[in-house]
Amino acid sequence: MVKLKGVVPVMRNLKEFERLLASDQETIIFLEVRLAQLKPLVAAAKKAGKKVILHADLIQGLKTDAYGIEYLVREVKPDGIVSTRSNVIALAKKNKLTTIQRLFLLDSHALEHNLSLIDQVKPDYIELLPGLIPSIIKEVHERTGIPIIAGGLIRTKEDIKLAFEGGAEAVSTSHAELWDT
Repeated sequence: MVKLKGVVPVMRNLKEFERLLASDQETIIFLEVRLAQLKPLVAAAKKAGKKVILHADLIQGLKTDAYGIEYLVREVKPDGIVSTRSNVIALAKKNKLTTIQRLFLLDSHALEHNLSLIDQVKPDYIELLPGLIPSIIKEVHERTGIPIIAGGLIRTKEDIKLAFEGGAEAVSTSHAELWDT
């Protein structure tokens, strides 16, 4: 299992890829990548000694069903999967990948509904978006016992500090200026 701690970079475009390969970052989360680019990018990242986590829902051209996940596992060989979909998390777990269930905190009802899904699927990590609500980070961690990644709207070092103070294990951000924080 990939151990996530500290600030985890989220790669939104290929301009950031070379920088991440040369960085000290151990793990990269790929966001919004085309299916045709995926295999060579993951291979290059692994050659550079990086762990790769793919946001399955945002891979352009991939259907996130059992066959799509099978393709990722057998051909692309990521270390982990991020998804908002419980079925994708379950398939990734079955294939022994690190799993991150992404939750959008819209309101109390959404929180309760998502927590019941988490209880069934039991991902390795939960990514809360937006990651700017320390009291909710703490509550979700206490109720599930699953490490929390704070993501979404993380724009400053202060945001990162507050997320960690709220109990987040890691913070994911696409803001490159924060990756070495």
